[in-house]
Parts: sequence; structure tokens; C-alpha cells
Amino acid sequence: MTEATAGAQATDGATAAPDPGPAHGTGPATPARPRRGRPPTFDRAEALAAATRLFWERGYEATSVTDLTAATGMRPGSLYAAFGDKRSLFEEVVRAYGSSPVGAFAAVALAEEPTAYGAFARILREAAAIYPDPSHPAGCLVISAATNVSAQDAGIQARLRELRNENQRVFEARLRRAVEEGELPPEADPKALAGYLATVIQGMSQQARDGATADDLARTAELALRAWP
Repeated sequence: MTEATAGAQATDGATAAPDPGPAHGTGPATPARPRRGRPPTFDRAEALAAATRLFWERGYEATSVTDLTAATGMRPGSLYAAFGDKRSLFEEVVRAYGSSPVGAFAAVALAEEPTAYGAFARILREAAAIYPDPSHPAGCLVISAATNVSAQDAGIQARLRELRNENQRVFEARLRRAVEEGELPPEADPKALAGYLATVIQGMSQQARDGATADDLARTAELALRAWP
């Protein structure tokens, strides 16, 4: 029974006369238009995470805008409005990756470990665990995402190359400090050692993409540490 019908019941049980409707013969009232539901909220972090996974798995060149719209659930116009073009989105992905736990572990180790050996031992061992971790695509996004790009996207390749080179320069600076502080012998070659460590890390990333396990990479890490001066 509706509220309106209940209010129309007589006290002796008799049913009151039907409601004659609006006065002055205006006819039945126009029903109210139903309210539309609120549009789904755009979650930028979720969209960025989906794009990151796609670029990480396939690389920059092999990831199309169609792939990105399918992965993020966004229309092309909405994707462009939120992130700009494909290159702008990729650059934002790289920045976000660089500040994430899987992208920043080397920088964190260098900042937290009191010795150079402790820092690089931690970097190699954490790379061995992180690169094949099944919770995300294998390897390092910065190492592998732009290995093959067309001439028109050479700027992307150059940008990632510069990031890798900057990492190597940071390694070298830490190793030079180790020489100055007496942790490494005076005849140690910080530049060569930094290049060696960067090469091992990049190789571990590729090995992970090729199916190497955490145990496989841990053995590589321990062998690499034997070359420490």
C-alpha cells in the first residue's frame, strides 16, 4: 500500500473516493524525469598504472594508442585530454616509474647504505629479486622499453639512454668517493667499475625478460660481486 492510499482510508474502514487528479482539468501531472547516475570518476593513478604495464611489457614502439585506450578504458579524446599524446604519456610513465619502489631501488640503496660495497651488493641482490618478480612485467622499464624505435621517435630512445648514462655517472661518483675515503684502493678505476656494474644490471634485466629466475639472477649477482676490488 502506498503512502497516498493509506492516508485516504476512512476511520470506519470504508475506502475514500479516488483522487480526482489535479484541479481545473489540467490532466495528469507530468512524471518527474529520473536523475542520471553520476559519471564514473576518472582515476588518473589507475590509468597511469595500466599504461605503465603496457609500455613495460611491449616497449614504446609496439604500444599503440588503441592498445592504451583499451588498457585504460578511456576514449582517445579523454586519453589525450588527460595525458597529451603518446610520447607525453610515456614520459609521465617513466617519471612515475623512476619514483616507484621497483624503479628507485638503486637510488635508495646508494642513499641508505654507509659503504659503497654495501650499496652495490644491495643493488645487485635487489635487482635479482625485482626483475623477475611476477607481480609486474619482467626486467627494467628504462632499460628495455625503447630498445627499438623508429626514426621519428628517436628522442624517446635518446631520453632513456640518457637516464641509463646518468645512473652510471651516479655509480661512478659513489665509487670515486669510496676511493677518496679509502674503502677502495687508490688504483681502483671508478669509471670502469661503474660501467661493469651497469652492464651486469642491464644484462640481468634482459635475462629476466628471457625467463631467468630470481635464483638464476642471484647467482649472477654474487659472481659480479667477486670482481669488487
